[in-house]
Amino acid sequence: MAVTIQQLTKWKQQHRSIVCLTAWDYSLARVLDKAGVDLILVGDSLAMVGLGHANTLPVTLDEMIHHAKAVCRGVERALVVCDLPFMSYQASISQAIKAAGKVLKEAGVSAVKLEGGHPRIIDTVAELTAIGIPVMGHVGLTPQSVRILGYKQQGKTEVAANKIIDEAIALEQAGAFAIILEHIPGELAATITSKLAIPTIGIGAGNQCDGQVLVTADLLGLSASQPPFAKAYVDLTKIITDAVGDFSREVRDRTFPSESR
Repeated sequence: MAVTIQQLTKWKQQHRSIVCLTAWDYSLARVLDKAGVDLILVGDSLAMVGLGHANTLPVTLDEMIHHAKAVCRGVERALVVCDLPFMSYQASISQAIKAAGKVLKEAGVSAVKLEGGHPRIIDTVAELTAIGIPVMGHVGLTPQSVRILGYKQQGKTEVAANKIIDEAIALEQAGAFAIILEHIPGELAATITSKLAIPTIGIGAGNQCDGQVLVTADLLGLSASQPPFAKAYVDLTKIITDAVGDFSREVRDRTFPSESR
């Protein structure tokens, strides 16, 4: 049975952790879905892990839609959410509605994700949800604000922590169905999680969130570099390098293909 937004809320109530990973193409999405991942995020991290950019800022709305289409073709069960990229929604509510509507209509995802908890973003979330576009929020470290925030942990002071709490509550009140909590102290994430009726999905935010997400390239050991809170469960870079090395040697030795192949 396909995962729904309502199911995520039910899992929070049941204290059943939500598993979330990122995907950027059909093959990877198909594997993640078959493995039982609950929520697949077509994150703008594809700018870095898929397109080779230094940060998430350069990826365009059309590029996000292109990759989200491929991901959706590979998914049967998981809920698919697509990031709205930098400057596709910040200029105005009208811009955000057009961008989010385009993503849902053309890519076939179930929801979009926006970063930040500024009052203008809160108003945008409220307008999107009012017209039937599901929205996931994202507070704490917001990579689209890298020029201002860098990649440092957020919410370490009382003032900063209270600001993030207020943003999360405001996003819930505006209609967000879930919120990503990125790179904040675990105690802060636990407090936010306890205050919200909607699920929190943590990344570098301790283990008391309602679910966890990782960039799949980090999990698989494919990233050139990864944040300190990520964990590589396998080193696919080495496995692929070794396999390509074996193939190259056999080609040069003329032992591949063999007589039987």
